[in-house]
Amino acid sequence: MATPVTVPMVGKIVAVNVKEGDQVKENDQVATLEAMKMEMPIVAPASGTVKEINVKPGDEVTSDTVLMVIE
Repeated sequence: MATPVTVPMVGKIVAVNVKEGDQVKENDQVATLEAMKMEMPIVAPASGTVKEINVKPGDEVTSDTVLMVIE
């Protein structure tokens, strides 16, 4: 079952810590979001394999943007 990784608020992606095909565990940091002059870790909501990455560093995102999909 595919699990989307989303962001909680508007901001800018400053790092993507995984690539397609990587194995991740629940709560592993997969990206970093800069919002309100603070950096926030974005963590995997479930364990699995990163199937799709939809953003790159520098991208502006809104709340609930799907950054990647874990299967």
